[in-house]
Amino acid sequence: QVQLVESGGGLVQAGGSLRLSCAASGRTFSSYAMGWFRQAPGKEREFVATIGWSGSTTRYTDSVKGRFTISRDNAKNTVYLQMNSLKPEDTAVYYCAGGRIARAMGVIDEYDYWGQGTQVTVSS
Repeated sequence: QVQLVESGGGLVQAGGSLRLSCAASGRTFSSYAMGWFRQAPGKEREFVATIGWSGSTTRYTDSVKGRFTISRDNAKNTVYLQMNSLKPEDTAVYYCAGGRIARAMGVIDEYDYWGQGTQVTVSS
Protein backbone atom coordinates (compact mmCIF):
# COMPACT_ATOMS: atom_id res chain seq x y z
CA GLN A 1 0.00 0.00 0.00
CA VAL A 2 1.22 3.48 -0.87
CA GLN A 3 0.12 6.62 0.94
CA LEU A 4 0.50 10.04 -0.67
CA VAL A 5 0.50 13.33 1.23
CA GLU A 6 0.47 16.65 -0.63
CA SER A 7 1.70 19.98 0.71
CA GLY A 8 2.58 23.43 -0.55
CA GLY A 9 -0.79 24.77 -1.59
CA GLY A 10 -1.99 28.22 -0.64
CA LEU A 11 -3.16 31.63 -1.81
CA VAL A 12 -1.07 33.50 -4.38
CA GLN A 13 -1.60 36.47 -6.67
CA ALA A 14 -1.79 36.02 -10.41
CA GLY A 15 1.69 35.80 -11.88
CA GLY A 16 3.10 34.26 -8.73
CA SER A 17 4.57 30.84 -8.07
CA LEU A 18 3.99 27.85 -5.82
CA ARG A 19 5.71 24.50 -5.46
CA LEU A 20 3.62 21.52 -4.50
CA SER A 21 5.19 18.46 -2.92
CA CYS A 22 3.86 14.94 -2.61
CA ALA A 23 5.54 12.63 -0.13
CA ALA A 24 4.99 8.92 -0.67
CA SER A 25 5.32 6.03 1.71
CA GLY A 26 6.36 2.59 0.55
CA ARG A 27 9.43 1.01 -0.94
CA THR A 28 8.08 0.81 -4.49
CA PHE A 29 7.69 4.55 -5.11
CA SER A 30 10.66 4.66 -7.47
CA SER A 31 9.01 2.17 -9.83
CA TYR A 32 5.71 4.07 -10.12
CA ALA A 33 4.57 6.67 -12.56
CA MET A 34 3.38 9.75 -10.67
CA GLY A 35 0.97 12.45 -11.66
CA TRP A 36 -0.78 15.63 -10.64
CA PHE A 37 -4.45 16.28 -11.24
CA ARG A 38 -6.71 19.15 -10.23
CA GLN A 39 -10.38 19.72 -9.60
CA ALA A 40 -12.08 23.09 -9.60
CA PRO A 41 -15.50 23.62 -7.97
CA GLY A 42 -18.25 22.20 -10.11
CA LYS A 43 -15.83 20.62 -12.57
CA GLU A 44 -14.45 17.16 -13.14
CA ARG A 45 -10.96 16.19 -12.04
CA GLU A 46 -8.51 16.89 -14.83
CA PHE A 47 -4.98 15.83 -15.70
CA VAL A 48 -2.18 18.35 -15.12
CA ALA A 49 1.15 16.54 -15.44
CA THR A 50 2.74 13.12 -15.17
CA ILE A 51 6.27 11.76 -14.83
CA GLY A 52 7.70 8.30 -15.45
CA TRP A 53 9.53 6.21 -12.89
CA SER A 54 12.99 7.48 -13.82
CA GLY A 55 12.01 11.11 -14.25
CA SER A 56 13.09 11.19 -17.88
CA THR A 57 9.57 11.14 -19.31
CA THR A 58 7.09 13.92 -18.62
CA ARG A 59 3.77 14.96 -20.08
CA TYR A 60 1.61 18.05 -19.50
CA THR A 61 -1.83 19.26 -20.33
CA ASP A 62 -1.68 22.07 -22.88
CA SER A 63 -2.89 24.80 -20.53
CA VAL A 64 0.13 24.46 -18.21
CA LYS A 65 2.93 23.80 -20.72
CA GLY A 66 5.78 26.26 -20.25
CA ARG A 67 4.49 27.28 -16.80
CA PHE A 68 4.46 24.09 -14.72
CA THR A 69 7.26 21.58 -14.20
CA ILE A 70 6.88 18.13 -12.68
CA SER A 71 9.91 16.45 -11.14
CA ARG A 72 10.72 13.69 -8.68
CA ASP A 73 13.38 12.70 -6.18
CA ASN A 74 13.26 8.94 -5.75
CA ALA A 75 15.75 9.06 -2.89
CA LYS A 76 13.25 11.19 -0.96
CA ASN A 77 10.11 9.42 -2.24
CA THR A 78 8.80 12.81 -3.32
CA VAL A 79 7.30 14.28 -6.45
CA TYR A 80 7.03 18.01 -7.06
CA LEU A 81 4.99 20.39 -9.16
CA GLN A 82 6.60 23.78 -9.70
CA MET A 83 3.93 26.23 -10.81
CA ASN A 84 4.97 29.57 -12.27
CA SER A 85 3.01 32.41 -13.88
CA LEU A 86 -0.11 31.26 -12.08
CA LYS A 87 -3.50 32.34 -13.39
CA PRO A 88 -6.89 32.56 -11.66
CA GLU A 89 -8.05 29.62 -13.79
CA ASP A 90 -5.40 27.46 -12.08
CA THR A 91 -7.44 27.68 -8.87
CA ALA A 92 -8.37 24.14 -7.80
CA VAL A 93 -7.67 21.35 -5.38
CA TYR A 94 -4.51 19.63 -6.61
CA TYR A 95 -4.15 15.89 -6.17
CA CYS A 96 -1.07 13.71 -6.34
CA ALA A 97 -1.50 10.25 -7.84
CA GLY A 98 0.64 7.14 -8.23
CA GLY A 99 0.30 4.35 -10.75
CA ARG A 100 1.82 0.86 -10.73
CA ILE A 101 3.26 1.35 -14.19
CA ALA A 102 6.56 2.76 -15.42
CA ARG A 103 5.05 5.55 -17.50
CA ALA A 104 1.55 6.98 -17.74
CA MET A 105 -0.38 9.02 -20.27
CA GLY A 106 -2.35 10.98 -17.68
CA VAL A 107 -5.58 9.03 -17.75
CA ILE A 108 -7.23 8.84 -14.32
CA ASP A 109 -7.71 5.07 -14.50
CA GLU A 110 -3.94 4.55 -14.80
CA TYR A 111 -3.41 5.67 -11.20
CA ASP A 112 -3.98 3.40 -8.22
CA TYR A 113 -3.18 5.71 -5.31
CA TRP A 114 -4.35 9.23 -4.53
CA GLY A 115 -3.54 11.88 -1.98
CA GLN A 116 -6.08 13.94 -0.09
CA GLY A 117 -5.46 17.08 -2.13
CA THR A 118 -4.13 20.55 -1.44
CA GLN A 119 -5.93 23.80 -2.25
CA VAL A 120 -4.37 26.28 -4.65
CA THR A 121 -6.08 29.66 -4.97
CA VAL A 122 -4.89 32.29 -7.43
CA SER A 123 -6.30 35.78 -6.98
CA SER A 124 -6.61 38.25 -9.84
